[in-house]
Amino acid sequence: MIHKRRDFMKMLGGLSLIAALPRHAHAHTTVGPVQPPITLPPIYVVRHDGKRTTLPDLLRGKVTAMQLMFTGCSETCPLQGALFSEVQRRVPQLSSGQAQLLSLSIDPLGDNARAMQDWLSKFGAGPQWVGAVPEAKEINKLRDALQQANDNLGEHTGQVFLIDRQGVLQWRTENLPPVENVVRQLTRMIAAR
Repeated sequence: MIHKRRDFMKMLGGLSLIAALPRHAHAHTTVGPVQPPITLPPIYVVRHDGKRTTLPDLLRGKVTAMQLMFTGCSETCPLQGALFSEVQRRVPQLSSGQAQLLSLSIDPLGDNARAMQDWLSKFGAGPQWVGAVPEAKEINKLRDALQQANDNLGEHTGQVFLIDRQGVLQWRTENLPPVENVVRQLTRMIAAR
């Protein structure tokens, strides 16, 4: 009985922390326009189809909504997958090739092209939703450019990063943003030729 009560009390404490997160998360996270805009590093990635390319080549010519994730995550990443699935449904410009969604793994030792393909399939990814895995030696370059902590794989952002056609980071959302926020910013950037 004591263990059940202790577990219940821990759960209540965790729920109160979760309830406090939105107010405190904004204080420690940059949200909105990125000033100055950031050109992402020329790191190598392997796409979900097995093709090796650079991040700038993958981004060039399309407005991109990018999320950081890893396929073994069972907390934030499934929510991120569901978010992109809904964005995919609501942004018709994705099918015309003007924009893309990019799920970028932050676990290059645990993820590979096949794992990314399986993860994308789970969320009904269409042809303009790409999964990619950076090379292990270059993951910190990406995290540094995005101003993300490099120490704990399990703790990662639920932000969506919006990148222009030149591969420049222009906008960051809040953690696990409402679908409407991502759709609005993505559509605005597509229209801003």
